[in-house]
This record gives sequence, C-alpha cells and structure tokens, in this order.
Amino acid sequence: MPTQDQTRAAAAVSAPADAFHEAFQADGGVREHWQYLLDSFKELGPDELRLRQQTLDRILRDDGATYNDYSAGLTARPWGLDPVPFLLSSDEWNDIESGVRERAELFDLILRDLYGPRNLLKHGIIPPELLFSHDGFLRECQGLALPGEQQLIQYATDIVRGPDGALRVMSDRSQTPSGTGYALVNRMAMSRVFPSLFRDSHVHRLSLYFNNLRLKLSELNPNGEVARVAVLTPGAYNETYFEHVFLANYLGYPLVQGRDLTVRDGYVWLKTLDGLSRIDVILRRVDDVYCDPVELLSESQLGVPGLLETARMGNVTVVNPLGSGVLENRGLPRYLPAAAQYFFGRDLRLPSARCWWCGDPADLDYTLRNLDTLIVKTTSRGPDSRIVDGATLNPAQRTALAAQISEHPLRYAAQERLNPSLSPVWDGQAGENADLPLVLRSFAVAGESSYVVMPGGLTRVGAQSGAFEISNRLGSLSKDTWILASEPEKRTELDAGAEPRAAGTGWAGMELPSRVVDNLFWVGRYTERAEASLRLMRTVLSCLKGEHSIDPDSRPLLLRSVTHLTGTYPGFMAKKANTEAPIPELLSVIIDADRPGSITYSLHALLRAVDQVKEFMSADTQRILNDLRDEMAQLPELLQRDYSSAPEEALDRLVSTLLALAGLSQESMVRGQGWHFLDMGRRVERCLLTISLLRSLLVPKVSGEAESLLLETVLVSAEALMTYRRRYQRNVNIDDALDLLLLEPANPRSLAFQFERLREHLASLPADRQDTRLTPEQRLHLEAVSQLTLADLPKLAATQDDEFLRGGLDQLLARIQRLVSDIAGVVTDTYFEHTGGPQPMTLSERRDEP
Repeated sequence: MPTQDQTRAAAAVSAPADAFHEAFQADGGVREHWQYLLDSFKELGPDELRLRQQTLDRILRDDGATYNDYSAGLTARPWGLDPVPFLLSSDEWNDIESGVRERAELFDLILRDLYGPRNLLKHGIIPPELLFSHDGFLRECQGLALPGEQQLIQYATDIVRGPDGALRVMSDRSQTPSGTGYALVNRMAMSRVFPSLFRDSHVHRLSLYFNNLRLKLSELNPNGEVARVAVLTPGAYNETYFEHVFLANYLGYPLVQGRDLTVRDGYVWLKTLDGLSRIDVILRRVDDVYCDPVELLSESQLGVPGLLETARMGNVTVVNPLGSGVLENRGLPRYLPAAAQYFFGRDLRLPSARCWWCGDPADLDYTLRNLDTLIVKTTSRGPDSRIVDGATLNPAQRTALAAQISEHPLRYAAQERLNPSLSPVWDGQAGENADLPLVLRSFAVAGESSYVVMPGGLTRVGAQSGAFEISNRLGSLSKDTWILASEPEKRTELDAGAEPRAAGTGWAGMELPSRVVDNLFWVGRYTERAEASLRLMRTVLSCLKGEHSIDPDSRPLLLRSVTHLTGTYPGFMAKKANTEAPIPELLSVIIDADRPGSITYSLHALLRAVDQVKEFMSADTQRILNDLRDEMAQLPELLQRDYSSAPEEALDRLVSTLLALAGLSQESMVRGQGWHFLDMGRRVERCLLTISLLRSLLVPKVSGEAESLLLETVLVSAEALMTYRRRYQRNVNIDDALDLLLLEPANPRSLAFQFERLREHLASLPADRQDTRLTPEQRLHLEAVSQLTLADLPKLAATQDDEFLRGGLDQLLARIQRLVSDIAGVVTDTYFEHTGGPQPMTLSERRDEP
C-alpha cells in the first residue's frame, strides 16, 4: 500500500491541477473523516485488498449484478464496484440532504404548475418555447394528478464538487430515476466484505428509503383495500434490467412487461393463468412516450394500450406520473434560480452548474462565442442526444457544431465545464490507489410531508482521469457511498401497522403472468433438450473412441441418432454424410451457436429464457448459471484441444451443471404455478427425446452384435444401464430394455414416469371446477397413457424380416410422440400469450442509464 504522500504525488501527475480531492486537503494532509478508512486499508495491505476485491467481484457475479452493454453486442457486463467507498462526513451530508430535498420539492411544484395553471409561463419565469419545444412535454397529460400532495414521487440528481469545493448539480432525473437498486447491491456486498470496517465507521443505513418507498406506493392506491403494485420493465434487453429484477424482488412486487397488462372496464389488469388481477399502482421503468401506444407513441411495444386514459380516470397510479420527463429538459436549470425565488423566495441551497439555453438570443450568442470552454447538450435525452466537450473539437468540428446550434437553437443547451472532485480508487493490477473523478447520484422519495433522501447514493468514477462524462455506458466503476454518523445510528423501522396487509395470504405475487409461465415452461424444455443431447453426444463420442471397431451397421445409426435427437438436419442424414470421419460434424452439433438444434444453441436459448424470469431465480441458481456460462465459453477450446483423445470429457461438466440446475428446481422451488410449468416442460421434452432415441436406434433391424451396442447406447444415454444390470442381471436384450424405458413407473427416465408427472401437472392447471369433464390436454394425455399401457412389448420387440424394422414399435412411438406434441401445443395455446412473432428492439430500451 503506498504512503499518502506517494498517492498524492501520483494524483498530481494524472489529475487536473485544480480538481478538489475528497480524501486530502490542499496541503496533502488526510481529511479527518477519511483517516480511519485509509489507515485501515494501509494495515490490510495490497495482497489482502486484492483478495477483498476478488470477493466483491464474486459476490456481485453470484448475485447476477450486471449492466447490459449495447456497445459490446447486448452482452451482460458484470457490475463493477470499487472496494474503496466514497465517504461523506455528517456535516457534508446534512448540506447535501437538505439541498436534494429542496430541489425535489421545487421540481414537484414545477411539475404541478406545467401541467396545471402554468403560472411560471404566465409570469415569464420560464419561456414558453422551452416547454413546448421539448420532447418530454406531453399535452396529453394536462391535468393528470396523483392522489396526495406530491406529484413527483421519486427524484434523483447527479452532484459533483467543483475545484472550489462547492457542490453543484449536473443533471436531474424525474421519469424513471435509476440507480437505487445498484446502490443497495453495492451496500450489501461491501458490508459482507468489510464487516468490521463498515460497523466501526457508523455508516447510515439505506433501508429507511426503501421502506418509505413501499409505504408511499401503498398510500397511492386509488382503489382502496390492499394496494396491488407492479414494477413495469421494458424487458431483459434494457441496460439496467438487473436493477428492475432486484428491486421487484426486494420490494416484493411482481415484475411485469407491457404485454402482461391490459386495460378493461377502465382499470389495469394483470393477465394471469387464473384470469385477470387488478393492478392499482405501477412503478414504471419505461419512459413516458412508450407507456401507451394509443395516445403517445403508436409503434411502442413496451407499454399498455389505454394506460394514460386509465390514469386520467384515477383508477391506476403510475409512478412517476406520465409527463414527468419534461423536468429532464437540459435547458431548465437556466431558469431554476428564478423558479426557486418564485416558489420559495430564496436561492437554492444546492444550485445547478451554470447553464445557457440557446433558445435565448443572449445565451445563444454567449454559447457560440465560448464553444471551446463549454459542454454542449441537446435539451432532450434519448438515442439521438449529444453531449459534446467543446474543448475536444478541432476548428472544423467547432464550426459544424455552431451551425447546428444556430439552425436549431431551441434544441441545445450549454453548461460550464467543471473538473469533478477526485476520489481514491483501488487499482488491483498495480496494487495501489489511483485518483479518478467522481459523480454522486442522490435519491429522494416523497414522504409524509416532504421528501426522504437516501442516506447514501450511487457514486461513479470516471474511466480515466480528466473525464467530464461519467456513466456506466462509458465503463465507469461504482462505489458504495458511506455517510458517516457522528454517533451510532439508531435503527429506525416503519410502524408494522402503517402499511395495510391482506387477510390470510393476500396478494403474495403468486399470480404469475402468462409470459412468465411460458418462459418457465421453455426453461424446462431447453434444459432437458441440452442435457439429453449432451448425454447422447458423450456416449457416441465414447463409442467412436472405443478400443474395438464399431459394427458397420451400428456406426451410421449411432451418428444418425445424433441428427434425429438434436434436429440438426440434414447432418448425418444427408446422402453424402461422411460417417467415417464424423468429428467435424459432431463438433458443429456441439459448438455452433448459430445452428438450430445444436447443444450450444439450446444452452443459449435456455439462458435467454432464464433472463426473462430472473426474478424467480435464487442466488444458488444464479451461481449455477454463471458456471454454465463459464463452461460454455471454455467448451470450444477444450473440444478443439481434446477431441482426438477424449472429447466426451469436455461435456461432463456441462452435464453436471445442468443436473445441479434441475436439482435446485426440485428441491428449492415452491410448488406453485411456475414450478408446475417448468417441470411440465421437462417431462414433455423428456418424452419426446426418449421416443426419438428409441425410434432412431431400436427400430431398424441390425445384427445381434450391433443391436447390443445400440441397446447399451440407449441405456447409457437414458442413465439406465446400471439399473438394468442390477434389475435383470443378464446381458441386455430388447424386451427388458423396452420394459425399463417405457413401462417401469419407478424409473425417472421412463415414459410411464413422465406421464404420471404430466398427469399431476395437468391436474394443477387452472380450470372450471364445476366442469367435471376432461380438458383437451387431459384427453390427449389419457389416450397416450392408454396406448402405452396396452402395448404388447414382446410383439413390439420382434423384428419383421420382410420390412427390416420393428414397424409396430415405430407406429406406437410415433403415435405417442404426436400425442405428447399435441399436449404441449394445447397447453401453449390455452395458457401462454403470443405476440405475433418477434418485434424489433426499440431504442427506448437503451435509455435507462444509471
């Protein structure tokens, strides 16, 4: 660990000379409230800090903390957390807290005025052009009001400390303020990795903020009784989707997408398997214009048709209210001082960085004359918004920018360029601290009389020294924000009776949207499909690498079974298939992610389905999924390296990981609707794959020696060879193998076992209890069971010399296969929702930048 003087010397080389340092005074001495932390880190030493950093990374990865990075092709980038927290003393925090609370109150007043009497416009405090030219102003929301005094429920602001040590606000967030979930994840991880340091520092806790949020959402219920609250997300491809999942789970609310909701009879309803369930409050993470394709953006696939009219009627509360994006106008800070004087009669305690709106002729002139010293922004946030540092432009670029501003002055605003303050950041590779610029995002939620400010926040540091734009999109690290109490904090909890509770179990979030059970059904199917394909591939590779040559009759059948089971046609079914040198084709079936039916394709489909239902995955499940991703990433290299010796060994870990995933679903999932559909998917797929295996290997007539090999292949792939030997204690034969794989109810791999589980699952599906008749899926199930039960196995096992195949067995299996497919089809058509095929991803999904 470097000394403080060494750290300051290093900072002087890389950091702006006039930047304020959070941990050090101008003379190089350590600020008082940083002393204990830096001394503690010095005692730990570089090696221990490196271990703690690795532990932090592992915890965040196990928790599934990610940020979807569009620049890297929609990959889920691990959430980055620096082990050195950002510290604020009690006195510093008091100033920030009061300033943030005051700004939240001001923005609430402005929001009510802009969609109400518009006195700010009438008195000339805000130019009408600023309001009406902004994309965030929605005339459709005029007069829209939430229950209670406050209209702005959640508010966030990005704060920096300038070179003079004064705090200034760089931006305000009012539509869907993001970052609270990441702040809480950071806190949970840091308190586990540095428990003693956290405890001894008397850090303010974050829980009161979230307790107040839950209480406020309950109070906003316009329909009485217990509030049914849902979190509305754009979907798994949103940048901060992890936070949506995390907050929904932490707050205890269902996570829904627009297609999960519908408007009927003036109310918003959640579409579940049991019918429609009314939603009273929506905590949205979808931008304003995408929330209602009827009145706002018609091409939106993210919202709920009719949502705005329902909110206008007062039958649902949307938080934050639709239309609140107008407060994110980047030209608005220019007029906040005058608005504060109008409403409060005083200046703001926490002012914005100086701003110029180019719609004002004087501001336009100043901006054009000083482009080389200003930060230029478009007034609207969005995919086309720009943030340009004028100092980085060459003369030609500066001239082009000036022309754009002059052509559309209403769309641009300028802001003073500030060098943000610096904070120590741990450099694990160098084993020392570096100093990087930081920005603090602070959060406020409407409380009983004013706003409750989170005692902490989301701190981010720039990816490099001198950075003026600090965001996760640009690779910034986050920090846990520690507000140091002058004395041990008294634990404060909300009154248990303050929030209404349902009688009995109440609305416990067990009413699952059809979309969710659809994905869980396919999680089960893809898991089973990948496992069965891996088992067969492993067996086939082992046979091909065996000491004895494979019978000429069995070799093509073994290889064709791979094509049949995986569906990777034409594969070994092609006329010119090279069965003598099959390794390239087999490797393609394993690792070609773009080939439908390949093992890697099925595993990717499994992970995509899991991403849609992350809120139902436990921490242990997340760890297994991480292991699965790691093994998938290593698989091509392992296969290319080992295929000439023991390629099947590279598949062993994948099989074990999928078994662990299946085991967790059996032992840890509540036996609710979600579990029934997940396991139903497994049973359906196991039936289909077992039948495919039997038809491809046991139906064709081959020699006795070849048939023994094929029977053993079937039993090994079905994980039944040892069971067969213990039970029958003789060499394998077709009669006993069919009995074990088709009719044995105690064999978890037999068709009889799958049909019994399917019977239980089908009986659990929502149905009219007054109607005693069998449902369509139950009738199909009964027919399939009857066909299997009445089968004459010795007759089916016999070969027909004139046809060279077991035609009766093939017909029986084909019929059962058709019935099982029909069961899956009826369940899909009856209980799952379809959206008419894939839709292009909208740019709005990229805008929730923390």
